[in-house]
Amino acid sequence: MNGASASSSLRAAFSYCVQQVRSYDYHNYLCLLELPPNMRKVAFAVRALNVETARAMDVASDPRIGLMRLVWWQEAIDKIYANKLIEHPTAQALLSVVHENKISKVWLKRSVEARISDARKEVGDTPEKIEDLERYAEDTVSTLLYMTLQAGGIRSTAADHAASHIGKASGLLLLIKSLPYHGSRNRHFSYIPTEVAAKHGLLVKHGGQSEIHLDSREGLCEAVFEMASVANVHLQKARDLAGTVPVEALPVLLPAVPAQVLLDSLSRVNFDVFDPRLARGILGIPPLWYQLKLKWHSWRAKY
Repeated sequence: MNGASASSSLRAAFSYCVQQVRSYDYHNYLCLLELPPNMRKVAFAVRALNVETARAMDVASDPRIGLMRLVWWQEAIDKIYANKLIEHPTAQALLSVVHENKISKVWLKRSVEARISDARKEVGDTPEKIEDLERYAEDTVSTLLYMTLQAGGIRSTAADHAASHIGKASGLLLLIKSLPYHGSRNRHFSYIPTEVAAKHGLLVKHGGQSEIHLDSREGLCEAVFEMASVANVHLQKARDLAGTVPVEALPVLLPAVPAQVLLDSLSRVNFDVFDPRLARGILGIPPLWYQLKLKWHSWRAKY
């Protein structure tokens, strides 16, 4: 491949990444537009990978095919770090950015391995404690922020800690928002920890096994409130660190804004995840209002 065609192919790869994030992760797409150019390319590439792995099980006609796709991405990361070209636009974009920006392989691997571990769970396998969901959110969301910070050459313990809390809050809230979807696919399966479900009357004994049922709307709202409260604590901890976070890291932490928007939207509907208002606009608010809120935080260098 000559220089001109290679350059054209790479532009097409990044364009594909941008479109994937815009189509399937729009609230974060708008956040990434606020990043400086030296971080934006990496952020779109890793977010596009996140889209690929997050959707792998949902778009597959058979769970085994979805799992095979996730394993393919796990192997693709090894090939990328071995500097081998893969005929997939997201992989091509990643190949370009990971070597140029010295992006840590451990974060990319961890994000995919967390998806694989989740995909291998049997129906009815639910996390025991909220801490299990926090770890999953850390591995799948916080890692994206870590890699974006790396792309900006930002070495800051405070920024890393803030990114960890924001990732955990974002991941928890998105799992909460997805409960109706997962409930519609299999009414016994959800991301509500058994400890929380038992406390709010959602755990049912059936055939010697415990299953989570979403039949009690009141119990579900109470469980969601408990989980959302943990996410809120993470957002507060992240904001408590704001005074010690380097100014160049602040745009990376903007995903705290959509997390807060979703938290506020849940509060407005009394934590009823089946309320149709949550599906309107962007995370439950009008698109223009969301964009203004995001721009306001970006302009004030706040998260």
